[in-house]
Amino acid sequence: MRLKFVLAALPLLLAVPAFGQTAPPPGAFRFAELAAPDQKDAIPLYTGVAPGSDPAALPEQWLSINGDAVVRNVTRPTITAYLPDPKKATGAAVIVAPGGAYYMLAMQLEGWNVAQWLADHGIAAFVLKYRVDATPRSLPEMQATIGRRMGDLLSRPRTVGDVPVAYFPPAVADAQAAIRLIRARSGEWGIDPDRIGMIGFSAGAMTALAATLANDPAARPAFTGAIYPPMNSAEVPADAAPLFVAIAADDGLFGGRGFGLVQSWQAAKRPVELHYYEKGDHGFGVGKPGTTSAAVMDQFRLWLETRGLLKPAK
Repeated sequence: MRLKFVLAALPLLLAVPAFGQTAPPPGAFRFAELAAPDQKDAIPLYTGVAPGSDPAALPEQWLSINGDAVVRNVTRPTITAYLPDPKKATGAAVIVAPGGAYYMLAMQLEGWNVAQWLADHGIAAFVLKYRVDATPRSLPEMQATIGRRMGDLLSRPRTVGDVPVAYFPPAVADAQAAIRLIRARSGEWGIDPDRIGMIGFSAGAMTALAATLANDPAARPAFTGAIYPPMNSAEVPADAAPLFVAIAADDGLFGGRGFGLVQSWQAAKRPVELHYYEKGDHGFGVGKPGTTSAAVMDQFRLWLETRGLLKPAK
């Protein structure tokens, strides 16, 4: 992998609005247990439990955080298809990688909502439920851990490129397995195997970027959307996929830290587009009402269209 792995300094990438420059007050993250949704249409990426996982030690759990469904302790990674009406289908597909600090996945805010929007606009979408780092069984202990790490990150001075670029290798392996699976079954779903891309949010953006920069042509996305990722520079190969980046200037985690990621794509002479919104904060998902970030999905779709990625195969 070409992205630097600094798991020990993993920043908190929760898909909820950040709390400015100070640590969040106790209880700011409202967690509650949630019944697991019906996952009968989820397609496993592996036979049984994923390599190295132990569901008995830390079973998967669904939670509500500030009203949105999230999942933690994933040991059986899956994709769930959101297919467009055949009359509207473009033949393009996007794997949707939710964020959540590599502690959990914001399945509703940055998964299902995004996939449904894409399907409504003729783009096949697959929500990726990927492996994340294990969190304690105790909900109060998990909440306290996340609160501490959020506070640590938000208390740091804002310096260009000072957030370590970290990724969780099992998550990247799951993204690559998803690309291979969708390519293998592309005919079944009416998808062009050469037009399978990814869009990721926060930690999901880091996962998408790691898959994009990996030296594995069979498991690389054809295009990549990185929504509020860390903006650090990266080593970009000469054949890197086109990149779409969107972030808000008032992003409480990654805003105001430069544009090294975009500049790296430019230095490699690879296509890149940046949308830098005045307001939107971190975790705006398909767009925060009342801000220009509300146009993010329309702009992503238009970017795909102008690149010729949404032309139905003849």
